[in-house]
Amino acid sequence: MPHPVSGPSSHPSPSSSPVPAAPARRGVLRGLLAASAALALGGAGLAAPAFALSGRPRAAWGVQTGDVTASSGLVWVRSDRPARMVVETSATESFRRARRHRGPLLGAGTDFTGTTALRGLPAGEQIHYRVTLADPDDPRRTGEPVTGTFRTAPDRRRDGVRFLWSGDIAGQGWGINPDVGGFRAYDEMRRLDPDFFLCSGDAIYADGVIEPSVTLPDGRTWRNVTTPEKSKVAETLDEYRGNFRYNLLDHNVRAFNARVPSIVQWDDHEVRNNWYPGQILDDPRYTEKDVDVLAARAARAFGEYTPVSTLHLPGGRGRVHRVVRYGPLLDVFVLDMRSYRNPNSPNRQADDTTGILGAEQLAWLKRELAASTAVWKVLAADMPIGLVVPDGAADFEAIAQGDPGAPLGRELQIAELLRFVKHRRITGTLWLTADVHYTSAQHYAPERAAFKDFAPFWEFVSGPLAAGGFPANALDGTFGPERVFVRAPERANLSPMESPQYFGEVDIDGHSGDLTVRLRAEGGKVLFSKVLRPGRVGQ
Repeated sequence: MPHPVSGPSSHPSPSSSPVPAAPARRGVLRGLLAASAALALGGAGLAAPAFALSGRPRAAWGVQTGDVTASSGLVWVRSDRPARMVVETSATESFRRARRHRGPLLGAGTDFTGTTALRGLPAGEQIHYRVTLADPDDPRRTGEPVTGTFRTAPDRRRDGVRFLWSGDIAGQGWGINPDVGGFRAYDEMRRLDPDFFLCSGDAIYADGVIEPSVTLPDGRTWRNVTTPEKSKVAETLDEYRGNFRYNLLDHNVRAFNARVPSIVQWDDHEVRNNWYPGQILDDPRYTEKDVDVLAARAARAFGEYTPVSTLHLPGGRGRVHRVVRYGPLLDVFVLDMRSYRNPNSPNRQADDTTGILGAEQLAWLKRELAASTAVWKVLAADMPIGLVVPDGAADFEAIAQGDPGAPLGRELQIAELLRFVKHRRITGTLWLTADVHYTSAQHYAPERAAFKDFAPFWEFVSGPLAAGGFPANALDGTFGPERVFVRAPERANLSPMESPQYFGEVDIDGHSGDLTVRLRAEGGKVLFSKVLRPGRVGQ
């Protein structure tokens, strides 16, 4: 993927154990269970917590919701000091007949963040909620409530579903620029009023330094909001936390989060570029060279700042991969192509049971796909299938390695999955991803492929949402991809001033079951549209 340019219902209590120094190779996510300098953007008044603050608790970082289903969801908030989180939900903005949900105590152990699980919600309804933070020693001392809203998933097919997806945020040195209105694509997405947003990874660039200004090739100046945590690569837990806080400085992001629930996955830049378990870094920017240590810290910060339903499972079993069931029309299979992969290599081994998903996650995915009764089954991948993504001169970062012949390396695991979908006659699958910093549509078909034992399917790419744009990657012919559409810059790392940001839209019609994919550019333009019919194996 593009390299950065330099220049369950609550979080653990404050008594949680520290992040382990050397987590196991396949256990980086177990670091989930184990205040910094002041930040400000204009008059937002966003400040890091302190223990000796006067006044009442504040939730200046906004609210967000995640993993919403027909009857449940998660609400997230961050306080500026120790506080009790309380959530009220109602069918109306007036909050008449509100229902109260008692949340966790927010303390230093989770950077004063927390989530509250909402259960027993009505299906297919607009839910209004407000979060109140109360002084833990005096519940009468409460801060100003922060409000938000979201729609629960429908329980009737005829209601339809519409969502957006993208990824790649604050990357390659392009941060929040007040001169252009900050992360403007978020405001555009909010005005489309989707049911939810699928964030396809690289939600932060923990290895991407944000400089105060960057001079563009045409002489213009890109100006960034900066923070101490974005002045170097993230290594400590507090630095990773600061990277997640950075995006929340943007008023567009906070307004979007208050109205649109998210389904979030991670990829490499939540830790550092092109990482894999067991890696030892040869990078002078890092004093901590063990990627497993960095990944555990990053995973903990990710869990603190992202409302994901499976991150805080009992017994340290937290994980990113999961199924979010969004009514009878849609299941979203959120994959984790980062935590269980084998090392990046020339990727031409003839036997590979680990691959990019790991054997256990692949078995889980097969079971869940076979059990799904949804009309459409979206495989939310944090990396593309047939696009060649190099890692240095000889190694490869994704699945493809440029050899158009029979499956080798990580392709073997994808071939096994595609064969399974065909032979089990699993209908309505399509792949969505981001990662490569342009937008495209690829159709995969056995008649064009070296490997032929699979049913045709589509893969759609969209991004970046707030990062640099990059030229299109080469295709690998193993699974017979045809690039039906692509929009990409001609040179690397175009700023958001020079190249539009991209996001995708999926619209499932409740009557026909037809699924329409639209690839959109910032500014309101639909670049490409494709209608897929339900009931077909593969798609």
